[in-house]
Amino acid sequence: MQKATANGYHSKQQTIMILEKIEALLKEVAALSAKNAEDIEQLRLKYLSKKGEINAVMADFRNVAADQKRAVGIKINELKQAATDKINELREQIETTETGTESIDLTRTAYPIGLGTRHPLTIVKNEIISIFQRMGFTLYNGPEIDDDKHVFTMLNFAADHPARDMQDTFFISQNKDDVTKNVLLRSHTSGDEAHYMETHEPPIRVLCPGRVYRNEAISARAHCFFHQVEGLYVDKNVSFTDLKQVLLTFAREMFGPDTKIRLRPSYFPFTEPSAEMDISCNICGGKGCGFCKHTGWVEILGCGMVDPHDLEACGIDPEVYTGYAFGMGVERITNLKYRVNDLRLFSENDTRFLEQFQSAY
Repeated sequence: MQKATANGYHSKQQTIMILEKIEALLKEVAALSAKNAEDIEQLRLKYLSKKGEINAVMADFRNVAADQKRAVGIKINELKQAATDKINELREQIETTETGTESIDLTRTAYPIGLGTRHPLTIVKNEIISIFQRMGFTLYNGPEIDDDKHVFTMLNFAADHPARDMQDTFFISQNKDDVTKNVLLRSHTSGDEAHYMETHEPPIRVLCPGRVYRNEAISARAHCFFHQVEGLYVDKNVSFTDLKQVLLTFAREMFGPDTKIRLRPSYFPFTEPSAEMDISCNICGGKGCGFCKHTGWVEILGCGMVDPHDLEACGIDPEVYTGYAFGMGVERITNLKYRVNDLRLFSENDTRFLEQFQSAY
């Protein structure tokens, strides 16, 4: 009897000591702080690991009197939950501080955001498209990877034309048995016109913008890729006079109402007759300067009447329909508008160059 009483007294003393330990740890946990993630990890190890303070209390739980086990168990769980919550709270505080979101005042005026701008080539391309759309042209975007049939064969390029040489064109794959099945990066957007005529019936009035590729040495005046905008109009009784008037309207809309044009005879496989179009120099007004090489004129595009062969190859009767086509390099027009002296600037992504066009559009 005396031994049982002694054991009961001992168990009560153990229970009191454990409860006092738990209370002390609860106060200790409530006052925890940390400066960084390393401190938080040390706290986790101290209180929640297998060799931590809470596990040590749980190891002593077997010495608690039977009638007190429930009450002590509740306190231990309370301590464990409090330690877990406190450490998670400290971790969130550290993460918030490191990301800087703690200092954000949602009621203050927004920070100034640097505005970007359209690329100069995009600005000019959109302006070209806008002018021709007002004259009734619709847009068509063809594939950048095309076949010989649409890029060359349907456009009246001879089998031995130099444009078909590896020195001028980027071929992806070649078919020795049938050159029309050669796959290549398109060298002009005239192929897009072939695609459109093949699938549409006249009247056709379409504008084809896009990137094209040619195997050229990169320099201040040339690049292996550039951008074109080509136009096509096919209908009954279309004449060279119609072409001239459309191009004069375009030139005056793009470069100013006093702009003059001249058409010089030229050659393109897919047009006949063909011409190069010059505009009066918009820098000197046609008087002659270094930019126009003192001629007063600057070349901007090629044009001509669609060759009957092209119409027939696309399933259009050349005895009934005629048409004209024109094509211009976007880089060339951009150079004329903004006097950019190095073609490579357009593709180098130099923000010092691009920021100059923030007020353009």
